Amino acid sequence: MFRYAVLVQRAEDGGFGAWCPDLPGCVAAGDSEALAIAEMAKAIEVHLEGMREGGLTIPYPTAVAATIVTDAA
Repeated sequence: MFRYAVLVQRAEDGGFGAWCPDLPGCVAAGDSEALAIAEMAKAIEVHLEGMREGGLTIPYPTAVAATIVTDAA
């Protein structure tokens, strides 16, 4: 089982977009952070299924995630 890092960013319209650095082109969106993450989980499954069907090698996860807390902002 692979664990892929997913990045979530608030969009200008107030929604959220999500993407996976290890899976270029695999993106999702939602009205909330939780919905964007849930949609991204589905998108990753579909993306990997398409890669398998196309005979492509599934990339090993290389990205890691961290949260930095600062009061400098």
